[in-house]
Amino acid sequence: MTPSPDACDAAVIKAFAGIPGLLEQTPALVARGRALDCECLLGPHDHPFHASIRGGRIVDLTPAPVLMRSWRFSYRATSAAWSAYWEPAPRPGWHDLLALTKREEACLEGDLYPFMTHLQYFKDVLALPRRHGSAVPA
Repeated sequence: MTPSPDACDAAVIKAFAGIPGLLEQTPALVARGRALDCECLLGPHDHPFHASIRGGRIVDLTPAPVLMRSWRFSYRATSAAWSAYWEPAPRPGWHDLLALTKREEACLEGDLYPFMTHLQYFKDVLALPRRHGSAVPA
């Protein structure tokens, strides 16, 4: 039986909310992002999160919209795309953040400099639900 879209959305939102805790359990990844300080918008298209990243740590992850909060870039994807991305062995085209944008399942907006400069960091941080077994059922 396929989960309902609302259940999938709720599971993706819950997985995103858990990313800061998973990141704290991965000191090598925090160290990789030690030069990164930025505000960004990450998550599902309909329910993104404002992320404040300082020294490679996500110090604040607040569900959007937040009045008067700015961000440098945004990376948002459909809940189905996040579910596919977080599978233990994602299918080709669903395995990478840039592949999701090419498929038009995700959009990358704003000042791309911090995202592209720290691309591997973002790929690994956003893949944490996959690596820690908290992936969302498709």
